[in-house]
Amino acid sequence: MTTRGTLRVYLGAAPGVGKTYKMLEEGRRRLERGTDVVVGFVETHDRPFTEVLLDGLEVVPRKRMTYRAAAFTELDLDAVLARRPEVALVDELAHTNVPGGAHAKRWQDIQRLLEAGIDVLTTVNIQHLESLNDVVESITGVPQRETVPDAVVRRAEQIELVDMTPEALRRRMAHGNVYKPEKIDAALGNYFRVGNLTALRELALLWLADKVDEQLERYRAEHGIAKTWETRERVVVALTGGPEGDTLVRRAARVAARTKGADLLAVHVVRGDGLAGADPANLTRQRLLVESLGGTYHQVLGADVPRALLDFARGVNATQLVLGASRRGRLAQMLSPGVGVTTTAGSGAIDVHLVTHEEARRFAWRTRRAGGLDRGRRLAGFALSLAGLPLLTIALDALRGGASLPTDILAYLVLAVAAALVGGLLPALLCAVGGFLLLNWYFTPPLNRFTIHERENLFALVAFVFVAVAVATVVDGAARRARDAARASAEAQTLATLAGSVMHGDNPLGALLERVRESFGLDCVTLLERDGEHAPWRVAASVGGTPCTSPGDGETEVSIEEHVSLVLRGHPLPAADRRLVEAFAAHAAIALRQQRLGEQAAAAGTLAEVDRLRTALLSAVSHDLRTPLASAKAAVGSLRSPDVHFSDEDQAELLETAEESLDKLTRLVENLLDMSRLQAGALALTLEPVDLADALPRAADDLDAVVTISVPEDLPPVSADPALLERILVNLLANALRHSPPHRPPAVGASAHAGRVEIRVVDHGPGLPAEDHDRVFQPFQRLGDRDNTTGVGLGLALSRGLAEAMNGTLTPEPTPGGGLTMTLTLPRA
Repeated sequence: MTTRGTLRVYLGAAPGVGKTYKMLEEGRRRLERGTDVVVGFVETHDRPFTEVLLDGLEVVPRKRMTYRAAAFTELDLDAVLARRPEVALVDELAHTNVPGGAHAKRWQDIQRLLEAGIDVLTTVNIQHLESLNDVVESITGVPQRETVPDAVVRRAEQIELVDMTPEALRRRMAHGNVYKPEKIDAALGNYFRVGNLTALRELALLWLADKVDEQLERYRAEHGIAKTWETRERVVVALTGGPEGDTLVRRAARVAARTKGADLLAVHVVRGDGLAGADPANLTRQRLLVESLGGTYHQVLGADVPRALLDFARGVNATQLVLGASRRGRLAQMLSPGVGVTTTAGSGAIDVHLVTHEEARRFAWRTRRAGGLDRGRRLAGFALSLAGLPLLTIALDALRGGASLPTDILAYLVLAVAAALVGGLLPALLCAVGGFLLLNWYFTPPLNRFTIHERENLFALVAFVFVAVAVATVVDGAARRARDAARASAEAQTLATLAGSVMHGDNPLGALLERVRESFGLDCVTLLERDGEHAPWRVAASVGGTPCTSPGDGETEVSIEEHVSLVLRGHPLPAADRRLVEAFAAHAAIALRQQRLGEQAAAAGTLAEVDRLRTALLSAVSHDLRTPLASAKAAVGSLRSPDVHFSDEDQAELLETAEESLDKLTRLVENLLDMSRLQAGALALTLEPVDLADALPRAADDLDAVVTISVPEDLPPVSADPALLERILVNLLANALRHSPPHRPPAVGASAHAGRVEIRVVDHGPGLPAEDHDRVFQPFQRLGDRDNTTGVGLGLALSRGLAEAMNGTLTPEPTPGGGLTMTLTLPRA
């Protein structure tokens, strides 16, 4: 039988990190050791450093194929199988084969090679893994049509991460080591942004870390290793739901913080009967605290709390366990060692921290005294005991000749059981003690004396007291458990409504409605509100399908307030579920009010910002508008002076000075007016298709500057206001010219990407610190890049405002090699 080959995968975060290079290096090393190695398929992308490594390696000729009148080359699977090397190098694991081949995907070709006993070295990028496909698309905006199932990669015997920092990869690309020069600017401005590369790198590292954890757990399981391996510090804190939990969580977080990369896990053990005495409000607060400290919260089921804690700790490979000091009294600790002592004794290699706290023993006695029956039933039990004992004694005394002592004992036992059923433990104890004394005095020889001559009579009386107390204890315990069960049901509803994960994030109202929809399997959940009884309903928030526009659109309506309703569509809800939905609805109303308050606060902040801008505007106008006015006035005044005669050249120069000053004044006033219109939301837009091949040269001509412009011939037009777009481009080019060195003029490039067009204005000047990337767009500031004679600092602020008014964005990022790149993104026409 042929032994299956081994698979080694070189995993990368993005193209260009060196996966193929590493694979070829490994192939050459194996060849030098005498291994039979062939290249089945390697894509060098015309990279010279990669092509050099192919020298000396046997390359199996590719299979030529024709599809839709186009020629393609693919891996010749049959040729590699016929050659039967020890090792085959096959690039691009996720590649989709040209129709007509043996398999649809290259990873299926590799499976055939492995089944034939051939070891395979291959490469894949993290964005091609099926489980991360949608995540990568949401990050980069680029859908990946070529994917490979995660299971294929996880089954690989070896996975090697080829890692590179985003900055190093961008430098490699800027130097022309990844793509051809004509593709570099587009790649740097689109897929290969620093943020994209950082996110992809994190995905690759996390995915590989999970793979390593799986391999470690599999190894431990295969070798029967139960003891803790301290490969990573994991701190588990046990929570009882008591008030001391906050102290324990913070202490555990400090313990975890001492080791970089340590994990914090909180666990609460729920008793097997579900009737634990945990305070749900405390547990909810402590869970939020754990999550805010970067930890995770878990609940496990177990009748034996110490064993459940240790099983959980060993299951997560914990290294430290944090417990709170016991809240029980000394007598209880003498009778039973308690959770802390028992857990410590069985912890083994896990370090156990017993943390003292102010709540220790404070509530133990009060908790133990809490009974299971209400006051009315206890009073009824006492009344039954006090009235029943004399009446029963009179009745038995009247039957003295016809009833024996065992009969008398059974009669008093029935009375004690009845007292226990009605009033619980204390009335039954009273009845048992009273019955013992009455039996001893009236019915046990010698009569009318508290003495007993026969041992069996003594045993019968003691047995009577014991049975009566035992039955009373069981009844009282059952009543307490019934009461606990009712309380647990109410607490479960409270926990559901106060789910901490719902109230986190930027949209708590939407998260709450989504939780309702998921919990009850609904199609749509809509929160409606209206201004008055006869006013139309409007949608305040909705999740799921098409929102309900009135309460009648759904199967279930929950009225929250006078003019606020929660409408559910999908299926009718039973009464039990409706109670829980009503609790959710109450919190939805609170979330809606918080949202409204947030909107009001934002509006107040906007007014404050407008006032700040007005103040800054007055300060700027006092100098920046006066300067061109003074220049123009001086030039015109000189020309009108009768005392001085100017030559034609001097007159032309004075007129030019006046014209330049008035042009500068016009631009300043236009910027100020447009900024005011933007702030007021009154800027008039005329959106139409604009060809950048025409707009960019016009902007450069307005500045009379040398600018390198590169626009693809197939670039689609953008949807923009032509005049405002030109204003933006002029401002961006003027800013780039101001900071560019004389020998390196600014460059402008453009490319289409996911339904939008990006325009990149690149300069190679001093650049801008990352912390100033947002500040540069604030009005009336210069960040030290201007003197006080060249403008009011509105150019970039106005440009971003105009871009956003046209549904676009304007963002800065560092230029590889130094400088600043301004990226203007606009929708395609």
